[in-house]
Amino acid sequence: MKRSALFLTVWLGALGCGAAETNAVPKGEVTKYAFEHSKIFPGTTRDYFVYVPRQYDPAKPACLHVNQDGIQFNAPEVFDRLIASGAMPVTIGVFVKPGVVKALTTNALDRYNRSYEYDGLGNGYARFLLEELLPEVEKKTAADGRPLRFSHDGNDRSIAGSSSGAICAFTAAWERPDAFRRVFSAIGTYVGLRGGNVYPTLIRKTEPKPLRIFLQDGSADLNIYGGDWWMANQEMERALRFAGYAVNHVWGEGGHSGKQATEIYADALRWLWQDWPQPVTAGITSNAMLHSLLIPGEDWQLVGAGYKFTEGPTANARGEVFFNDIPASTTYKIGLDGQVVPCNAASKEANGMAYGPDGRRYVVAGGTDQILAYDEHEHATVIAEGFKGNDLAMRHDGGLYVTNPDSQANVPSKLWFISKTGAKQVVDTGLKFANGLALTPDQALLLVADSRTHWLWSYQVQPDGTLACKQRYGWLHVPDTSEDSGADGMRMDREGRLFVATRLGVQVCDQAGRVNAILPTPNGRIANLCFGGPRFDTLFATCGDKVFKRRLNTRGVNAFEPPFKPAPPRL
Repeated sequence: MKRSALFLTVWLGALGCGAAETNAVPKGEVTKYAFEHSKIFPGTTRDYFVYVPRQYDPAKPACLHVNQDGIQFNAPEVFDRLIASGAMPVTIGVFVKPGVVKALTTNALDRYNRSYEYDGLGNGYARFLLEELLPEVEKKTAADGRPLRFSHDGNDRSIAGSSSGAICAFTAAWERPDAFRRVFSAIGTYVGLRGGNVYPTLIRKTEPKPLRIFLQDGSADLNIYGGDWWMANQEMERALRFAGYAVNHVWGEGGHSGKQATEIYADALRWLWQDWPQPVTAGITSNAMLHSLLIPGEDWQLVGAGYKFTEGPTANARGEVFFNDIPASTTYKIGLDGQVVPCNAASKEANGMAYGPDGRRYVVAGGTDQILAYDEHEHATVIAEGFKGNDLAMRHDGGLYVTNPDSQANVPSKLWFISKTGAKQVVDTGLKFANGLALTPDQALLLVADSRTHWLWSYQVQPDGTLACKQRYGWLHVPDTSEDSGADGMRMDREGRLFVATRLGVQVCDQAGRVNAILPTPNGRIANLCFGGPRFDTLFATCGDKVFKRRLNTRGVNAFEPPFKPAPPRL
């Protein structure tokens, strides 16, 4: 990235002030730069502008504001006035243009990245800011040589934009609330251009995040092929309010322009920064399932870190939890005191696990294509062999179901049943990638995740272990950055709710197969989960190189306990 040959030091007056008042307001400087070395958006080049207020002191990191589409809403003038009056903290502004891939000749058209970068969901643009652009800004200096230092705390950062730039700002904060917690959205494009129309639903289902959002729109806004902007913004406001967010808005009668947003911008910033430095916190949702599951003050806690890839958590009758580090071929035990210790350093690349009614730990040994059962002394007995399993679900009578996916494209998965006598048989084929599975509390139905789709399949369990009434039953949310849900490990609670490890976090389905709640994990990853602890009310999640736990207001179902019939769902 190079400093532009055009180095602008712009002395700006206060918005709407007379000459005498203008002279009394310290005026910041705006400097223009170019950025052209992105790896996240390869080949793009873009201009950006950095505003530094006169009051900025490099001895104390400033707050940060990021805006898409460059400088909008007379932002530098408004910043001058609000910072001078104390209505806004000392803030460095970064105003970013969308990327363009320049054509190789004058006879070819440039590629304009604005819709791709702004309208698309996912963490790509947030990563661009946090990993590429903002670190480059911190290498710059103000015109008088002051080094640029700003806070990395999301509570000290705001982000804004108009139209596609608005949904981009919201997406960056939604994906990374640790980095941005205050959002100004003008005439936001929360419609079906690249999937933004799903936000009102995701907001209602997802555990609330610590964000504060100000929305603006007008009744004459766009109503075109992608949707109705005016209705979409109102739907966003209602969803945010339902989910407990700190949200404010101004509605008008204008169209798709920045006129009203510019008029209210100062008031919006006053509201977004009110009470700073008090932290923006997550609100209380009106989502009945989330409200029933979450315990105030009980958040995710780190259990262990530094593993290669964790999988297969399960709990014994005492509530001690076991999990595998597959590449390291090691099984670990999490004691009731929270201590993590290896219990099997030669686990044969163990994957899925479950405790049976006989007190043994049943394990899919991927390295030897076996199903093993370990006693308390870690002595193994071969239960079945001859196929490479993935995950398993135990029946109370000692039988078990095992998924057997094939990593090759277009090769159907197999689903095996192994009886308590060790007899094995294929009871279903045809899923693209059968992965996690779970039996309902009454053990009448088997649910299986097809990772390469957004479906969960339901089967009725027959007395002899075979399966009937196969049906696509559960519907999962898929992130915009993926073609599938990535559904993996699954567990049931005593209410008959299904907890599914997916690319979006833990998706919780009711008995009718509908996702009611989504619990994101701290590092954005999860492969499997189980309930553990003395009361089986703590959810343990294997998340790549880390394991987390979280106490919930529910209890898990265990194969070593008698089956029972849960209450029916509300349909």
